[in-house]
Amino acid sequence: QVQLVESGGGLVQAGGSLRLSCAASGRTFSSYAMGWFRQAPGKEREFVAAISWSGANTYYAESVKGRFTISRDNAKNTVYLQMSSLKPEDTAVYYCNVGRGRSTASMQYEYDYWGQGTQVTVSS
Repeated sequence: QVQLVESGGGLVQAGGSLRLSCAASGRTFSSYAMGWFRQAPGKEREFVAAISWSGANTYYAESVKGRFTISRDNAKNTVYLQMSSLKPEDTAVYYCNVGRGRSTASMQYEYDYWGQGTQVTVSS
């Protein structure tokens, strides 16, 4: 059974940093792209960042470009999201997911498995 477990969320002041982790189990994900999405209260889920199967290519939403960094450790079946210069508008539940292919993708239908999410709250 495929399982994705996110961790690292919490409460942080604006301008602060957090590092999210997503541990995958149940299969080997090293051949697939992985991504992060988020959903704020009352809003639709939106794309945040994606990384290709090898880690060589990354892709970010404009709203987080330059502040967030996605990375992966295939040996540990884990993907990370380093978030810096956080803003109150970054407050959301963050979800990691596994792509259907090797390349970066930004659409939800391009992802198969989703974690349960981790809450990130940024206070002003």
